[in-house]
Amino acid sequence: MIEVLEAGAEAGADALGPAALLASIKTSRSIENTEAARQLDLAARWADLHPPESIHCAATFTVPGCEHEEPIAGPGTPLVAEFCVAELGTVLGITSVSAKKLIGHALELRHRLPRLWAQVHAGRVPAWRARAVAEVTIHSTPELTVEAARFVDTQVAAVAGRIGPAQLDRLVAETIKRFDLAGVDPAADPDDGYLHVDPRHVTIHDEDVHFAGTVRLEAEIDLVDGLDLHHALAHGAATQKALGSQEPLNARRAKALGDLARTQTALDLFQQNNSADSGFEARSARTSTTDDLPAAREVVLHAHFDATMAGDATVFAPTGRLEEGQRLLLLEQLKSWCGDSRTKVTVKPVIDLNQEKAAPGYEIPDRIREHVVLRDRACVFPFCGRPARGCDVDHVVEYDHDAEAEGRPQPGPTETDNLGALCRFHHRVKTHTAWRYDMVVPGVFEWTSPHGHRYRRDPAGTTALDPPDPGPPRIPRPRR
Repeated sequence: MIEVLEAGAEAGADALGPAALLASIKTSRSIENTEAARQLDLAARWADLHPPESIHCAATFTVPGCEHEEPIAGPGTPLVAEFCVAELGTVLGITSVSAKKLIGHALELRHRLPRLWAQVHAGRVPAWRARAVAEVTIHSTPELTVEAARFVDTQVAAVAGRIGPAQLDRLVAETIKRFDLAGVDPAADPDDGYLHVDPRHVTIHDEDVHFAGTVRLEAEIDLVDGLDLHHALAHGAATQKALGSQEPLNARRAKALGDLARTQTALDLFQQNNSADSGFEARSARTSTTDDLPAAREVVLHAHFDATMAGDATVFAPTGRLEEGQRLLLLEQLKSWCGDSRTKVTVKPVIDLNQEKAAPGYEIPDRIREHVVLRDRACVFPFCGRPARGCDVDHVVEYDHDAEAEGRPQPGPTETDNLGALCRFHHRVKTHTAWRYDMVVPGVFEWTSPHGHRYRRDPAGTTALDPPDPGPPRIPRPRR
């Protein structure tokens, strides 16, 4: 009987031949592209319904490492109310930053790249390709005027959007030069298509961590700097091999780059491996003043491991959690980091997250803040992933500053069961809009959006409660 059922299942799987399977996949992709185009249109219409209001600033992107912000789309596009992106993001199950990008791309395409916008809705260009173009024209430096963006639009539309990143970069560089956007005579060097575009960058993809605990790094630097870096990595790799390293060349080059980031900590290896060879001793003497080197920039990582007692010894679990990026961490990795030279290790006392903590008044002491950070791990707004250590700590039920003076009980006490970690943007969303939330049990929050959508946020992530889910029992809380 079992053999008959298995044979029937295999026959069903083979019902579609190769041609039919390809046709089905093609149809599925076509539907996907159509729906992606429709989402862009709906995002633009959502923006139309939410112009900036008196209490809402225009939505912008914060530029990492800078004190200024960039609009979500280029010049000539309408401004969008800052807080409307939060509800769109939660409905789509994405972060507020991703929702801002979606709205920004939609407005950029509709208002500044109309030919490409039309091709998307005609099915000739997939939405993802058009969004890649919009991302470049929005964040071009210097920014593209409406006329310059239309020039890019004309060139890209002529090839139905089939343009690669390198070609797009060259096109934008040509556009900046053609429209004299950098304030330099465009005839100064007519053969240099990159005259006003600085391609140098160093990007560390720390949000995409390999299971081995590594991250990708890409960079574009000056030629001389690149050659110097190549020689430094080759020298570092050769030094490690001379000191007994059995790792492959690529791994040693990667470690050499890390050593450079820590002010050439490989120099300390010479002191740790004294040799009878006089030449080696001479080299060691010349490099024995590492204490005179400038201190490397301190990098703080917060690692958490479960531990048990075995007699007088502490036994740590083989895997733990790294707060930065909420990543898995191997104990062996942590040991290797701690064993590196010029590394400062600080051990903090264990905090019992099952024990409620409270303090009088409105201010939040460090011990309570640390409890909330460790419990919540990240901003507790739906789908937000900003680490809690960089967040505000918010009173879920608002603290009443007049309660004590008026002889009333405090409705929003400063205690761990009434506090949650919120990033600055979502803290402002909660304060200035109709978003509301409650803590149903410690570390579990239930949110209600201005349009009535409900979400539960817990350490495992976000769950939409539409239709409403009874969930865990609610803890009654006093209301003002």
